Amino acid sequence: MRLPNKVTPYRKSILFKFPIVLKVLQEENMTPTELYKKVKRQIGNVAEFVTILDCLYILNKIDYVDEEVLYYVENDTV
Repeated sequence: MRLPNKVTPYRKSILFKFPIVLKVLQEENMTPTELYKKVKRQIGNVAEFVTILDCLYILNKIDYVDEEVLYYVENDTV
């Protein structure tokens, strides 16, 4: 996982790519495969994509419907 630091600028980190994935999921729910096809040019490789999904899930920004369809979580209820 590449986080911003002295060596890795923000634009090269995975944090920079969170909004890319979230913007697509705000428009419509989709499977991880469909989502990857839409963002693969901006994300890079599958490993980085999976890491981004993991982080967004942990941050409660995305969730799964029936364990196969991703969706954007609108409200943070903390």
